[in-house]
Parts: sequence; structure tokens; C-alpha cells
Amino acid sequence: MTDGPRQDGTRGATVQDVVLTANTAFYNAFEAGDLDLMAAVWLPEPDPVCIHPGNAAISGYAELMRAWAMIFANTPYIQFFLTDVQVRVDEDVAYVTCTENVLSSGEGAPEDGFAGGKALATNVFRRTSSGWRLWIHHASPVLSSGGQSEEAE
Repeated sequence: MTDGPRQDGTRGATVQDVVLTANTAFYNAFEAGDLDLMAAVWLPEPDPVCIHPGNAAISGYAELMRAWAMIFANTPYIQFFLTDVQVRVDEDVAYVTCTENVLSSGEGAPEDGFAGGKALATNVFRRTSSGWRLWIHHASPVLSSGGQSEEAE
């Protein structure tokens, strides 16, 4: 893409940059535990889908918002360090793949401590009149084998 004007009339940012900004908004909402921010990130229709590591798919905007409310209520702290970030845009659909390096507290974390984990994520976005909205989030856990790093297949 070129550095020409975007749809919103600003210069300097590519479509990939705008999609990456939408991707960042998703993780910022997650880290903030802010349901209003999270609701603004997602595409309400057609049915969005979210698959968290080791869990079943959650379909539909209302179901997603209920699930996020439960996650936020039970996650005192979470922070994402994204690596291996790649973006692909094809007209009105885009996806971002990345490795989520996660630091969290709450259930599963040691008392007075933090737990770490890693997941491979795919975030699919659709362009709307109000910008790029998250349509599908799918994260799969990365299992370690005795401290050796593994590559996803």
C-alpha cells in the first residue's frame, strides 16, 4: 500500500497500519477489562466468533459480551506482549496473526504472583462504515516441552 490518503482523509498510514491499530484496540480493551471498549471493537453482525485457548467457540454478539463480562470479572490483571505479528488485507477483510505472550494474575496464578503463557492468535477484521471491526478471534495455546521453544505447525 502507498502512503496516500486513507478513506478517512488522513495521510501516512497504510491500510495495514489501520488494521494493526484495530488489533491493538482489541488487546487494549482486554488489558483494561473494559466492556464498553471491548464492545466497540467487535462487529455485531454477521455473528462474530471468539475461541479462547482450550475453550469452545462463542458465537453471536450478545453471547460474546456476556463472556467478556465474565472474563473481566475474573481476571484481576492481564497483559499481552505480541510477537510475530503479521497482517494481510484483502479488500474488506483482513487478518492479523500473532503470538500472544501473556502475563496474568487470578485463577491459575500462584498466590501473590503471576502466571505466564503463550498462545497463537488469528484476529479477523471486516471493514465497515465505522472502521475495521473484529469479526473472529481464535487463540490456541502453545504447549512447551521441558523449556524448549516449539514452533507452531
